[in-house]
Amino acid sequence: MDDYPGMASADSVRTYVPGTCFLLSEPFAVCSNAASMKKALIVRGGWEGHEPKEGAKLFSEWLRSENFEVEISDTLDSYLDAEKLSALSLIVPMWTMGTITKEQSEGLREAVKSGVGLGGYHGTMGDSFRNDTAYQFMVGGQWVAHPDNIIDYTVQITNHTDPITAGLGDFSMHSEQYYMHTDPGNEVLATTTFVDRSTEWINGTVMPVVWKRHYGQGRVFYSALGHVTADFGVPEALEIQKRGLLWAAR
Repeated sequence: MDDYPGMASADSVRTYVPGTCFLLSEPFAVCSNAASMKKALIVRGGWEGHEPKEGAKLFSEWLRSENFEVEISDTLDSYLDAEKLSALSLIVPMWTMGTITKEQSEGLREAVKSGVGLGGYHGTMGDSFRNDTAYQFMVGGQWVAHPDNIIDYTVQITNHTDPITAGLGDFSMHSEQYYMHTDPGNEVLATTTFVDRSTEWINGTVMPVVWKRHYGQGRVFYSALGHVTADFGVPEALEIQKRGLLWAAR
């Protein structure tokens, strides 16, 4: 079959690599999709009990299926490269507990303040860098207790119109139920109520469990669901996390 007018013949098509375009023949060119892909950075590490490597694997694979170019880093020094961070759409912290330096924290916070999205969950974002209140201010909260450890509890959806929780009903979890110190400025999407806990003085407390907020120009999403990656076997918990990351990404 004859070639279309103006298009190069098949044997003249050149091999291309991600992020590049090659002119075939005026006015036609071929470009890789990677040039338009959003970029995400996952920084993993800290206490292995929260399974940062497993979490990074789970969500990096999913982000790639959503047309993100994903880099996984094992060092907090990744937050020192301002130029690299500025090109990102999303940062997914997977660092549990640990200590962050002033310079690393500033690098992360300045990136988010400039518009890079931030999204994570308990074991990777809400129980991190307990020495750094500036980091906690950005996240919008910090874990402080999980009375009675692994228990059955219910998550109540409080915002049924937000795209992160729309169409989802209340659901059950079998995991740690987190008592947190939270920012009253958070836009809360789901809560959980403490009942029958051995720390009886908190019984009846309604605690935010999923929220979103802004930090400067950046969108911040947080879910307290996710002690270990098996918790994302609960379909609603996984769906909320996926939607939240997409919402946070610029």
